[in-house]
Amino acid sequence: MTVPTGERGTTTVAPRAVRRIAERAAAEALPDGGSVLRGSAGVRGTSARISVGVRLPYPVRADEAARRIRERATARTAALTGLSVPRAEVRVDALSAGPAPVVPEALEAAAGPEGGRPGPRIRAERRVPAAVLAAAGAVVCGLVLADVVVVRFGGDPAGWRTAVLDWAATHGPADSAVRIGGAVAALAGAWLLGCALLPGLRRRLRMAAPGPEVRAALDREAAARILRQRALGVPGVVRARVTVRRRRVGVRAGVGYGDPAEVRAEAVRVLDAALPELGLTRPPALRVRVRREAGLPPEPEKSVEPVPLAAGRADAGRADAVSGQDAAGRSDAAVDGAPGAPDARDSLRDGGEA
Repeated sequence: MTVPTGERGTTTVAPRAVRRIAERAAAEALPDGGSVLRGSAGVRGTSARISVGVRLPYPVRADEAARRIRERATARTAALTGLSVPRAEVRVDALSAGPAPVVPEALEAAAGPEGGRPGPRIRAERRVPAAVLAAAGAVVCGLVLADVVVVRFGGDPAGWRTAVLDWAATHGPADSAVRIGGAVAALAGAWLLGCALLPGLRRRLRMAAPGPEVRAALDREAAARILRQRALGVPGVVRARVTVRRRRVGVRAGVGYGDPAEVRAEAVRVLDAALPELGLTRPPALRVRVRREAGLPPEPEKSVEPVPLAAGRADAGRADAVSGQDAAGRSDAAVDGAPGAPDARDSLRDGGEA
C-alpha cells in the first residue's frame, strides 16, 4: 500500500540536535588530550552547515587533526540525520600543553600536495557589517512600503517622506549638505565593497593545504606561543618575547647566563628549525635580538697566570713579618734579622756586664 504524498508527513531535525551530533562525532576523531569546546549548526531544507571549535594537545599536526575531525563530523552527521552537509568548519581555538603522542610527520615541514601550493584562503564572514546593512535596509524598505500602501488605499503620505522630498527639491548638488552626504555615502559604499571583496582575517597566517578541499590558517598568537616555548628551551634564555607578523617574526630574548653571542646563535638555530613545523605557506623571516638581563651577576673573569713558587714564598714571608711586627711590637732590626739572632737590648746588657 502506497501512502499519498500529502499524508506522509515531514521529519524535521532541529539545529540543536545537529549541533550535538556534530560535537559528538568530532570528539570521536580527536587525538588524546583534545576536547570539543563549542559547536554550532544551521539547517536549511535538506542541508546542514556545521561548525566545531576544538582544543588540541601540543605538539600535534593541526592540519591533519582538523582534516580527520572534519571528515568524521561530516560523515556521521549526514548518516545520523539524513541531511546533506555541504560545508563543515573545524576551528582550532586553543592548544593544551601536556603529553601527546609523537607524530613523525610533525617533525617534517608541512607541504601541500603539489610542492607546498597554498590552500584556498579563508575569508571572514563579516557578520556585523552584514547584520547592520540588512537591518538598515529592512527598516528603510519597511517604512517606504508601509507609506506606499497607505497612500495607495487613499491615505495621506507620511510627514517624513513629504519633508524629505521638499528638502531634496530645494537643494542642489552645489549645497554643502548634499556634498557631505554624498561623501559619507561614497565612504560607506567603499567600506561595504571592501568587506565584500577583501578576505580579511589578518590575524591568521595562511597554511599549506594537505588536500584540495582543505583550507587551513594559524592564529598569530598561537604561533607566537609555540615559538616562545622553543626560545625558552634554549640554554641561557630566561625571558623571551615573540612578535609574529605576516612576513616577519621578531624575537627578543633575555640572557641570564652564558655568552650572549653563543646563546643567540643557538636560538637562531632552534627557531629556524621550528618555523617549518608551523606548516605555513610562506615561512616568515626570523629576527633575533638578545641582551643580558639587568640585575644578574656578570660573567666571571678569566683567572690570571699563577705566581711562581719562589716569589710566592717571599711575599708570604714578608706578610708574616709585617703581621708579626704588628702583633709583638718588635723593632725593624729584630724583624729583619736572621732567625735566632739575639735582641739588641740583650747584647747591650751582656756588654755592660762584661
